[in-house]
Amino acid sequence: MICVPITARSIEDTISELSLASKHADIDIIELRLDYISEMEDAEICLEKTLKSKTKPIIVTNRPKREGGNFEGSEKDRLCLLQKAIELGADYVDVELDSVRHITRRDSSKIIISYHNFKETPHNINKIYEDISQCKPDIVKVVTYANDITDNVRIFELLKIANVPTISFCMGEYGHISRILTRKFGGLLTFASLKKGKESAPGQLTIDELSNIYHFKKTNKETKLYGVVGNPVSHSISPVIHNSSFVEKGLNSVYVPMKVLDIETFIKDFRKMDFQGFSVTIPHKESILPFLDDIDYTASKIGAINTVVNQDGRLTGHNTDCMAAIKGLEDGMEGNKGALKGKKVAIIGAGGAARAIVFGLKEKGCDIIIYNRTIERAKRLSDDVGCKYRRFEEISELNTDILINSTSIGMFPNVEESPVPKNALKKAMIVFDAVYNPIETRLLRDAEERGCHTVNGLTMFINQAAEQFRLWTGIEPPVELMKNVAKNVL
Repeated sequence: MICVPITARSIEDTISELSLASKHADIDIIELRLDYISEMEDAEICLEKTLKSKTKPIIVTNRPKREGGNFEGSEKDRLCLLQKAIELGADYVDVELDSVRHITRRDSSKIIISYHNFKETPHNINKIYEDISQCKPDIVKVVTYANDITDNVRIFELLKIANVPTISFCMGEYGHISRILTRKFGGLLTFASLKKGKESAPGQLTIDELSNIYHFKKTNKETKLYGVVGNPVSHSISPVIHNSSFVEKGLNSVYVPMKVLDIETFIKDFRKMDFQGFSVTIPHKESILPFLDDIDYTASKIGAINTVVNQDGRLTGHNTDCMAAIKGLEDGMEGNKGALKGKKVAIIGAGGAARAIVFGLKEKGCDIIIYNRTIERAKRLSDDVGCKYRRFEEISELNTDILINSTSIGMFPNVEESPVPKNALKKAMIVFDAVYNPIETRLLRDAEERGCHTVNGLTMFINQAAEQFRLWTGIEPPVELMKNVAKNVL
């Protein structure tokens, strides 16, 4: 189920938001957050009006500041409002674990006994669950803050052993996946805001994101899991692309964004979660290699991967960037597949994406020069592939047929940045930017103004995503759909 909190601060706005939520087909339950309403009298009026006119089940909450809420009055007044909700027959009343002994229960209202921690996901979370269970709740609620992606694993494991209807997930950006996947692991419901700016807790997605991107209500225990691993990942349009493709092909699968700091710890802990595959992006394309079980030939030669496939518990790394970049560049050159041979190519960057592109260009017979801020990385890649390298500061002296940016410079939200001075771009030069968000980067705009032929990163992105889909599912990807969805989002 999906519950939407009403976080308005006045009677009029509360009634208005309640009306909107009541009409939304994907919303199952509405949470009335009395602690957002500053005046006690107004809160009472909202409570009475809501319960009299409700068309969907209501959770009444009056959260104190000690658990991340906004109520500023006395504890007596706060509990008085919760007791009144019970007397008025609210469907559910959310009472904190340390307050439940002060509440008189009635059969007309189900009691959610809750625990919130806005600082961390404590290691004694199972003990907290047991303490709540001993108070005989109708529903247990345990919500914590994720400081690392692996904190979600403890929440998922808690849900697996829960023997009472349970609401549990992590807050914050690192906790996004627990909000999306709680249904998969047995969670009773998740929370989503009516729109941006109406969140009741950090990391809360909107109802449209949860329904339209992640198809939350189609998730169940049999849903196969995929995701993008990187830092950052909030800009990624991969979830929209792959989730749309899963629906198009009738697959019970979901793809989620995973912000990962420590790749070793992530791989170790997420093996337990039985993910079927990952996309891997900046900065983990190379650092993930030691923690995989197998690496396919092309990826091993390149020394970087962007795709992981789980084959019966064994994680195999693949590289779909190489093929995607070369195909994207050739398509941008009007499909002249022989056009790359002998061309001078300058590539900016020496990370995982650069390695894939450089190896592909070498096989095409290009004369390559690598430019990178860290000269040691540029030298290492040039030694591996057998090409030249230069200091990044020498980029203004470009003498090349093709210029390729493989870094994240110019990526959203830093859309006014460019890796190359505008005056270094020469007329008739081909400029290819692997950044796809935005489609037209600052580098490409500058290149067009200088008379260059430009190739954006969207084709490369779609090519590599399509091959990932093929590796994970064994079926042909809906390429045209992927293109259209990407263009609409961008």
